[in-house]
Amino acid sequence: MRRLISSLGWPAALLLAVFVLTGCQGKPGPEVIGFDGLTMGTSFSVRWVDTNQDRVEELRPKVGALLKDVNQHMSTYIPDSELSQFNQAPAGSQVKLSSGLAYVVRAALTLSEETRGAYDVTVGPLVNLWGFGPDGRVVKAPEPADLETLRARVGYHALTLSQDGQLTKSGEQYVDLSSIAKGYGVDQVAELLEQNGVSSYLIEIGGELRARGVKPDGSDWRVAIESPVEGVREVERVIQVKDIGIATSGDYRNYFEQDGVRFSHTIDPRTGYPIRHRLASVTVLMPKCMDADAMATALMVLGEDEGLRFARERKIAAFFIVKENDGFREISTPEFEAFLKEVK
Repeated sequence: MRRLISSLGWPAALLLAVFVLTGCQGKPGPEVIGFDGLTMGTSFSVRWVDTNQDRVEELRPKVGALLKDVNQHMSTYIPDSELSQFNQAPAGSQVKLSSGLAYVVRAALTLSEETRGAYDVTVGPLVNLWGFGPDGRVVKAPEPADLETLRARVGYHALTLSQDGQLTKSGEQYVDLSSIAKGYGVDQVAELLEQNGVSSYLIEIGGELRARGVKPDGSDWRVAIESPVEGVREVERVIQVKDIGIATSGDYRNYFEQDGVRFSHTIDPRTGYPIRHRLASVTVLMPKCMDADAMATALMVLGEDEGLRFARERKIAAFFIVKENDGFREISTPEFEAFLKEVK
């Protein structure tokens, strides 16, 4: 689950109002306007600075149509989506992808290679087996034999994407873009806004965000990172952002328990099992929300030590919250420090 506090259980507009609209109401001239909706099985929020409230009704249908199109290409929950059709194709199939899907799959394969399979775009069968995919929830861990059978279908090396967008699978691979598609959707909405003359905005889909420009008072956008405490909604940190994509991955909301053992929705493709380390959440800032979305998942799988080393070596702006016996410990890379702001 990759979420910032703006979409965890509350309407996105409410939390965005706390951090976006403060200081803007009651003043003439530009103001923060926008709208909310549902997409990809979650909520979305679009906010931007404008002088014309009528622009809301102008842009609302354009954004809605765009997000519907993205979902139709990349969802595994829609049986006839472009991605579902590839997943249903037999072993050895070669399929020409649309430009958007090819772009996202290429980015996912690149990160799969960079992380040596800690992030793996073909992990979907294992996610489904553990009850966190479109096949529905389960209440117990799978049988070892079933796990090993599906592990044989996981491995990004079995996919080949040509320069012209031909995707080939050597086996029965199943591509799952749930860890990157929302971020891509955010980037697409950002591009749409810019094409329509919007230069300052904050966009959120399911907790993945992208910010550009500043608020009407000239201050940066402020986004809250949630504290990974079960059963409550608390702010861990507030960051000031502009011209950046933001994504968070955590293990503290989506899980099930069996015999006192908690099984997270985040599956390590290298083992086939849910992650078991002490990293509770990680927030990543990158120019594109798509890249931040996927990277947050990758670092979450890698865990505190390996993930922190990976982020530092690549100078990634990342913020780790680690479980301790008496609470949580924060670790941030040097690149993240500039974005931190104390909660007041």
